[in-house]
Amino acid sequence: MASYADDLSLAHVLADTADSISMARFRALDLHVEAKPDLTPVSDADTAVEKAIRATLARTRSRDAVLGEEYGQTEAAAGIGTRRWVIDPIDGTKNFIRGVPVWATLISLMEGDTPVVGLVSAPALGRRWWAATGHGAFAGRHTAAATPIRVSGVSRLGDASFCYSDLMGWEESGRLAPMLDIMRQTWRNRAYGDFYGYMLVAEGAVEAMVEPELSLWDIAALVPIVTEAGGRFTDITGRPGPGGGSAVATNGRLHTEVLEKLTSSGIRAL
Repeated sequence: MASYADDLSLAHVLADTADSISMARFRALDLHVEAKPDLTPVSDADTAVEKAIRATLARTRSRDAVLGEEYGQTEAAAGIGTRRWVIDPIDGTKNFIRGVPVWATLISLMEGDTPVVGLVSAPALGRRWWAATGHGAFAGRHTAAATPIRVSGVSRLGDASFCYSDLMGWEESGRLAPMLDIMRQTWRNRAYGDFYGYMLVAEGAVEAMVEPELSLWDIAALVPIVTEAGGRFTDITGRPGPGGGSAVATNGRLHTEVLEKLTSSGIRAL
């Protein structure tokens, strides 16, 4: 098994840089926000963070490609390889620009189509989560204060805490009815949204987090953290990994049941 310890250490360095930039702009009175062509917001913090991460990777990982939300794909300067860093400079930009502290920088290294390193840094929450294939999953303020994390052992949907982003996307995808059915059957449901629900799955605080439409940079960093913590991460069709454009992350024990219910079409919404 390949060791990704050096890459994970670099991810922490990248996150330290990102945190210093983003926290300096969080709740800044002169924060500049624009609408992208897809009408989603982007702040000057998003672009500054991604530029800084790309600059460091260009110096330290010239053989690796980079994909970022704001500046797209950049091929490796030293030639085409199988490794690619995937960056979401600020996941939860809408929270960021409104002063809500639930946002994070997502950093992942992929080998081909497989995320092998994942780091989520949420400096306004004072918390970071990270994992690499074969190294386990951890959380804490930094590596010197790390705690191993593990998914829960809940095995009944009626005992489960269920997470989602919002209901609008599920309505637009024609899956609102099965979503409501799951919500009625679970012990508790909350729309934590963005990266946070997935980290709660990895920590064992909730049992499932689902989203109907996502980009690779929204997902790649989350996959190693959930799976190294003992959970399962697939798209809505059950395909493992981040490539399907949707996400179902669970503690593993409930995964098949959640997938079956999400793809059911027999329930009518109220």
